[in-house]
Amino acid sequence: MDLQQVWIVRHGETAWSLSGQHTGRTDIPLTAHGEQQASALTTRLSAHSFARVLTSPLIRARRTCELAGFADRAEIIDDLMEWDYGAYEGRRTAEIRAERPDWSPFEHGCPGGEQLADVTARAERVIALVREVKDDVLLFAHRDILRVLAARWILLDPLDARRLYLDAASVSVLGFDHTPSEPILKSLNT
Repeated sequence: MDLQQVWIVRHGETAWSLSGQHTGRTDIPLTAHGEQQASALTTRLSAHSFARVLTSPLIRARRTCELAGFADRAEIIDDLMEWDYGAYEGRRTAEIRAERPDWSPFEHGCPGGEQLADVTARAERVIALVREVKDDVLLFAHRDILRVLAARWILLDPLDARRLYLDAASVSVLGFDHTPSEPILKSLNT
């Protein structure tokens, strides 16, 4: 029996991912390099068959999906949007920590934005949606929502998502070991 796999793709590089600025709901495009990264995904992803393709509505994820060759099949899912960083949107971690030395979005959330529980609820809704599909699914989204989604897939506490990292245009694969009751992380950040 073939067990379902969920391939998760972080969008290509943006000016803010390059500079280290928190990019939640600001809808910024890919850089030229980000477009090249997204196009390079085509060969890798086209060799696999997906029953459904889901993408965040934000342009950086949708454009990555398009350049990877899946725009014609993609369904836009609002729950795949990135963490709402609220007052910390567009700011670098070092700047925020100058005011709040121990700050982490996973532990402290974002004023005027989302807390970890909010992001976790969205990630769990996506997992429930994906689990309804018996075949493989492809997701295009953002670093932190995908980190939380991966942690919850393998039944970790949402806070443990802070221990996972996803580079721009990276691919990770979620799956199962022997049965659907044994979720595993098959590959991360490749």
